[in-house]
Amino acid sequence: MADAMIRVPAEVRDRLAVIAESRGTSIRTLVQEYAESTLTDEERRERAERTRAYLAEHFGVEVGDEESAAMGRRLREAFARQQGEAAA
Repeated sequence: MADAMIRVPAEVRDRLAVIAESRGTSIRTLVQEYAESTLTDEERRERAERTRAYLAEHFGVEVGDEESAAMGRRLREAFARQQGEAAA
């Protein structure tokens, strides 16, 4: 795979360098991991639909939009708490 150059302000590059160093990796690896693990809105919707279908087929559980949104909020809140605890 050919390399590509991404232009960012120096402050962003410096911040990425600090994050990468704290994780024992490179900026290149940090950016690659981010790109590989971050879903688009469409990918998230598709994954949610597959999950709903799986739950219905294998467990007989129908998850509605309201329940799905509530669970999403709970997961985001839990993640934010975990991030806050890790930073403290």
